[in-house]
Amino acid sequence: MKLEPRAAAGGGGGGGGERVFDNAEGDMETQEENQDLPKKGKAQGRKRASAPEGVVKQVKLSRADLYKLPTNEELNQLKETENLFHSSLLRLQIEELLKEVKLKEKKKQKIDAFLHEINTLLSAVPETLETDLADQSWLPKDVKVPFLQVPSSVKGKFRFLPPATVTVVGSYLLGTCIKPEINVDLAVTMPRAILQDKDNLNQRYHRKRALYLAHIAQHLSKEKLFGSVRFTYMNSNHLKPILLLQPQGKDEKLVTVRLYACPAPGFFKPSRLYPSKNNVRTAWFLEQGSPGEGAAESPTPHYNNSILCDTGLESNLLFLAGAGADFPGMRDGVALLKVWLHQRELDKGLGCLNGFMASMLVAYLLAKHKISQGMSGYQVLRSVLQFLATSDLSATGISLSKDSDSSLPTLADFHQAFEVVFVDPSGLVNLCADMTASKYKQVQFEAKRSMEVLDDRTVDGFQLLLMTPKPLIRTFDHVFHLKHVSKLQGACKKMQLLNELMDRGGNYVAAALPFVTSLLARGLAGRVLLLTHSLPQAPQWPISAEPPKHKDAGHLSFGLLLTPEFATSILEKGPEADRPEAAEFRKFWGEKSELRRFQDGAICEAVVWGAETMCQKRLIPEQIVKHLLWLHADIPESSICYTGAVLESVIRVGREPAGTGEEAMVSIVRSYDDLSRKLWNLEGLPLMVTAVQGTHPTLRYTDVFPPTPMKPDYSYHMRIKDKESLLPLAEKPCPAYIAPMKVVCHMEGSGQWPQDKEAIKRVKAAFHLRLAELLSQQHQLLCRPVATHTDVYKDGYVFRLQVAYHREPHILKEVVTPEGMLKYRDTEESQQLELETLHLPYLTSSLHGLQQQHPAFSGTCRLAKRWVRAQLLSDSLSDECVDLLAASLFLHPAPFTPPSSPQVGFLRFLHLLTTFDWKNSPLIVNLNADLKDADYTEIRNEFVAARPHLPVMFIATPRDKRSSVWTKERPSAQILQRLLVLALESLRALEEQLTDPLGSQDVKMVFRPPLDFYDILIHLNAKQIPRHLEGVDRPAKSFSRGMLKSDAPVKTLVFPVVGYDPVQCYLQELREAFGDLALFFYDSHGGEVIGVLWKPSSFAPQPFKASNMKGRMMASLSCEELVTVPNVEAILEDFEILGEGLVRSVEARTEKWTI
Repeated sequence: MKLEPRAAAGGGGGGGGERVFDNAEGDMETQEENQDLPKKGKAQGRKRASAPEGVVKQVKLSRADLYKLPTNEELNQLKETENLFHSSLLRLQIEELLKEVKLKEKKKQKIDAFLHEINTLLSAVPETLETDLADQSWLPKDVKVPFLQVPSSVKGKFRFLPPATVTVVGSYLLGTCIKPEINVDLAVTMPRAILQDKDNLNQRYHRKRALYLAHIAQHLSKEKLFGSVRFTYMNSNHLKPILLLQPQGKDEKLVTVRLYACPAPGFFKPSRLYPSKNNVRTAWFLEQGSPGEGAAESPTPHYNNSILCDTGLESNLLFLAGAGADFPGMRDGVALLKVWLHQRELDKGLGCLNGFMASMLVAYLLAKHKISQGMSGYQVLRSVLQFLATSDLSATGISLSKDSDSSLPTLADFHQAFEVVFVDPSGLVNLCADMTASKYKQVQFEAKRSMEVLDDRTVDGFQLLLMTPKPLIRTFDHVFHLKHVSKLQGACKKMQLLNELMDRGGNYVAAALPFVTSLLARGLAGRVLLLTHSLPQAPQWPISAEPPKHKDAGHLSFGLLLTPEFATSILEKGPEADRPEAAEFRKFWGEKSELRRFQDGAICEAVVWGAETMCQKRLIPEQIVKHLLWLHADIPESSICYTGAVLESVIRVGREPAGTGEEAMVSIVRSYDDLSRKLWNLEGLPLMVTAVQGTHPTLRYTDVFPPTPMKPDYSYHMRIKDKESLLPLAEKPCPAYIAPMKVVCHMEGSGQWPQDKEAIKRVKAAFHLRLAELLSQQHQLLCRPVATHTDVYKDGYVFRLQVAYHREPHILKEVVTPEGMLKYRDTEESQQLELETLHLPYLTSSLHGLQQQHPAFSGTCRLAKRWVRAQLLSDSLSDECVDLLAASLFLHPAPFTPPSSPQVGFLRFLHLLTTFDWKNSPLIVNLNADLKDADYTEIRNEFVAARPHLPVMFIATPRDKRSSVWTKERPSAQILQRLLVLALESLRALEEQLTDPLGSQDVKMVFRPPLDFYDILIHLNAKQIPRHLEGVDRPAKSFSRGMLKSDAPVKTLVFPVVGYDPVQCYLQELREAFGDLALFFYDSHGGEVIGVLWKPSSFAPQPFKASNMKGRMMASLSCEELVTVPNVEAILEDFEILGEGLVRSVEARTEKWTI
C-alpha cells in the first residue's frame, strides 16, 4: 500500500496540516502510521494508490497525524523563520532563488560526459622535442603563445609531455557552481620532467605554462567536439593565461571548461617563494648585460604568490570539500554570496572577491566557530556579511593555516607585501594578493549597508540585496574614467614603481592602481565616504591572435561616494606654517598651496578651490582629482572624463557661468520669509494671522526653473489707466512668464465666522481686500486684490496670498438629504480645498526640511521634472507626484546610500519608475519619519484589499495613507505605461553614454522626445512662447521679452502681467473643445510643438443626434441608418483658427491613421 505525498505548493482544503512528505523516509513513516488506521482509512489509501501516476492528490490525514507534535527539524525551521527572516516570504524567496541558480541533474550529466571526452583527448596530445624556452619556432603559425614575452630572452628548456594528471577542481565538485555562467575548472598537472631547477626565476615557469597550454590548444582546436577554443587570463592576471573550451552546437552556452596548467606537486621549494624573496632579477627585466654590483634585489611578493597559487589547487579543493561535508547550508550560503557579489560587480576582474574566496571565507568562519554546521544558507550569508562589515582585512589579516611552523611567513610579513591579507591553509598563499585596499573598503561598506537592509523590517531585503544590480554609475555620486590606461605607464615612471612593475610582470595598470587610489583617497579625505575603482577585465581572445596588451583592458573607472557636509567645501586647511608637516602639505598640493591668515590669527598652509555657485562647488572633487593626477602621476586632464554633473546643463538657464538655480531659490525663500514676518505683524486686521504656509514648488526647492526677479518694460505693454494694469502689445513678442507663488494665510477661528459656504467666500474676499490695503499702507508693497486671492509684488517676485479658514472644508462637506437630514461627505470642492490648504502646505514644509538634510534633493527632483516634461507629459503627472517619487529616493535609498549628486539621483529616479511593481505595491514615502512598522503593514494590507478602486500609481504618505491624493486623477494606466517605456529606454541610453568615456556624452538625447508616436503635430510660433529659453536645446534665435532686471533704475507703479502663457491658454481651449476626441501633449518648458493623439474610440461611428454634432459629420453606413464620424479636416482647420498668431503649422501624420 502506498500513500501519495502531499503537494508542497498550494496543498488543498480542510485541516490538511503543514506536514509535507517529499522523501522516501516520509513515505515510510506514513505507511507505518497507517497500519493502525481503521479499515476505512486503508480502503481510501488503496484507492488513492491506483490513481494515475504523477497526479498529486490531497491526502486526508488521520486525527493522530493532524495533531502530531512537530519534529525537531520543523521546530528549528519555525524558530529560524521567526527570529531571522522577517517573514516566511523571505524564506520562500531565498529557496526559490537557490532553485533558480543551481545546476539541474540533467545538465550535470551532460557536463560530466563532456569532461570525460576532454580527459581522453588530453592524454592523446603528442609529445614534442626539447628546445630552448625562447625558441618557439616549433609552434604552428596559427597558434600564438598567450603570454606577453617582455623581455623576450629567457633561459631554460621546454618540451611537451602529456599531463601527469587531470583533475576537476573548484566549485563544480563542491556543488556551489551557479547559473547563468557555468564554469568548470580542470587542473592539468605538467610532468616533473618538463620543469627545471631555476624555473621559479624570471618568468620561466609562467612561460612554460603558457607554451604548455598553447600546444594543447593547437591540438584541441582541430577536434569537432569543441564549439570554441579561446584563451583568457585567470582573474585578469597577465602572468596566468588559461584555456577556455566550450562544446559544439546547441550546447555551446551549457558550460565553459577552464584549463589551468599547474606544476608537479612538491616541485617548488616554498621557502624560495616567501613574500620577502626576490625571483625576478632587475638586470634581466631591464635587459642589462650584467647585474649591478652589490645591488640588493627587492622582493616580488605578487610574482611569488602567482606560482604558489598553482601548487595549491587540489589541496584547497580537498580543504573545502572537508569543510562542506555534512554542511548543506554552506553550499546554499556560498551560492547566495556569489549572487550578492555579482550584483555589486565585485566578482570579476583583477583583485575581485570571487566565488572561490567566498567559499574560503565561509570555511574560515566555520573553523573559527563563527558559524556552525546546522546553519541554513541564509544564516551563512548573514554571518559572512556580518564578518566582512566588522573586520578590516587591510589592517588585520586572517589566516586559515593551523601550522605552527615558525619558518612560515607571519601575517606581518604578508601585510608588508600586500594591501589585503587572507592566507590559505598552506600558510603560503595570500588569496587577496591582487585586491587593493580601496576595493576591500568597498566590500566592507557594501556588507555594512546590506546588514542594515536585512535588519530593516519595512523593506523587502531579498529584492534589494540579491535582485537589485548596483552598477558603478548608479551607485556612486561622481564617476570618472581614465580614458587611456596607457597613461599609467607614465604614472609608474613618475611614481618610481620599477619594483612593482617587475613584481607584476610589467602590468603597469596593476602596479599603479593601488598608488593612484591611495593618492586620491588622501586628497579627497573628508569629502568622500568611499573611493573605489572598477576591476580591470581581461578579454577572451582566439588562439590564433596575439595576447592583449595591458592597454587593451579598456578604460578604468573610479567612483566617489560623497559626504554631503564637506564635499562642497572650497577650503583645504593645512598645518601651521612653522610646523614640520607644512613642507609635506606643500609637496602634496604643489603650487595650489598658499599661506593664509585665519580669523583666529593662525597662519596656515591652505588650498582654496575656485567655485562660486552651488553647481561649481559640487564639482570641487573634479578639480582635486585632475590636479593631483597631473601633479603626481603625469596624467593630463584630457585623459580624464569626469561625469559628475553632465546632466545639469538641462536645468541651467541663461549664459555661463549661471548656476543651476539653487541661489535663485534661496533668495526667493528669503523674500518669502520677510513677507511672512510682515503678514504676522500687520496691524488693523480684524482677526490674527495664525500661520503662513508657502505652497509653490520654489518654496520646497523643486521648481525646475525658479522665477527670476524682474520689472515690466513699459514699452512692451499698453497701460489701462482706470484699472492700473498693463496689457501686452500684440505686435511685440509675448512678455516673459511671471509665475505667481501661492502662499496660504490661515486666519484664527472666531464665532464671527459665518457657517454658510457662500458667506465664508465673501468674508475671505473682504480679507483679501483688507490685506492688500494694509500691505500697501504699512509696507508700501504693490498689491492687486481679487475675490479669491491677493497678488503682492515684492523684490521683483509675485506672491499670491490666499486666505484660509480651518473649518471651511468641514462646512463644504455638509449635504442635506431629501429627508432634510444633515450629512457630511467628501465633495469635489471640499477635497480640492483640503488639498490646497492642508496637504500641499504639509508636503511643502516636509520637502523643505528634506532639502536641508540632503542638498542633492532639489537638483534630483528638478532633473526628474524636466525629463517628464520633455517627454511632453507636463499635464499627465502632477508636480507633487514627481516630488514624492524623488523624495522616496532619499528617504528609502536601500540598497544604495542617499544620492549626493543630482545626476545619480536622476538615474535612480528612472530606475525606480521602471522596476517598481506599481500594480501590486504601494510606494510608501515616510516623510518626517512619521510612519512606524505597524503603519507600513496597515497601508499594505489596505492597499491589497482595495486595489481595484485605487489609482494605478499609488503613493502613500503619513498624512495620506489610503487615497493617494496626488495620483488620484493622473496618470492614467496608458500614460503610466508610456512613461515606463520612456524611462527604461532613457536609462539604458544614459548609462551607455555615461559609461563610455570615448563616446559623444550627448546626454541631452534622452530629453528630446520621440515625435513619431503622435498622430498630429501642432508647430508653434517661438515669438509667442514666453518660456522659449527654457528649451532643452538653446534656441538659435531668442526674443526680448519686455522685462527689465529687478535692479534696473525704474520705479514699478503698475502691476506686471502675471501667469500669462498663451500656449497654456490655447491648450485649455483645445481640451475643452476636442477633449473627447483627442489627447494633447506639450512640454511646458518652451516646447515648440504640441503632440496630438486621437482617442481610439473617437473614430467609431455614432448614431446621429442633433445635440452631438460638435466636430462630427454625417456618413451613411446603410440606407436606413444615419451615423456621424469625426470631421477631421474641419478639426485640423479649427486647430489653426483657435491658435491664430500662435500656431505656425499643423502637420497631420495621415500615414498613421485613416478616416
